[in-house]
Amino acid sequence: MIRTFALLGGARVVVVPAGWPDAFAVVTRGRVQLELRDGEPGPVLERGAGFWLYGTGVRALRNPGRHTAIVRVVTRRSAHPVPRIFDLGGCDVKSVIRTGIVATLAAVVATTLAAALARAAGVDFEIPDGGEAIPPAGFATVTGFFSIVGVVIAVALLRWSARPAERFVWTTVSLTVLSLVPPLISGAGTATVVTLIGLHLLPAAVMIPSLARSLRSRSRVTAMSA
Repeated sequence: MIRTFALLGGARVVVVPAGWPDAFAVVTRGRVQLELRDGEPGPVLERGAGFWLYGTGVRALRNPGRHTAIVRVVTRRSAHPVPRIFDLGGCDVKSVIRTGIVATLAAVVATTLAAALARAAGVDFEIPDGGEAIPPAGFATVTGFFSIVGVVIAVALLRWSARPAERFVWTTVSLTVLSLVPPLISGAGTATVVTLIGLHLLPAAVMIPSLARSLRSRSRVTAMSA
């Protein structure tokens, strides 16, 4: 029996080889990187390379390139129902985008509400440069914009990175830390600075875990059976 799987550029698919201990896979187009049992990236196999799925510590297959890769899995035909070689559960980039949109809306609402409560408590949000206070709509606009930037980063890493979740967390945490610099050097009052820092951390606390979980649990793959 031969089954053919097409992995889109950047796709990752989990290997579940226990049902077919004699399964042998061959890369027939593109490149495929093996992900080992400990999560470390393994060798990148070119067209024509073959490998056993069972007993070799292969945990997942990933397409490290931009173009679709084709893998053919050969096994002895069995009279029993055919078990799954690959766990095709999960979702594609559209699901990550949906998660990001929901998280963005939650971040905007949470930040806007927190800013309104802070203003009601007496925080003036006045910035010495220009002497004007930050308007309530400004918090929603800025939060929405940078949250969408976070979604774009997540999609890009899902598409091209071998470890999208880890890279996403590292990138977004670094950007969040950098975003704290302007409030600290703004010269505003202590209450305003502290509140602005909190309003930077609040959407990050919503967006980063949500998208990181989505990136860890989801893979993108298009499968074809033959």
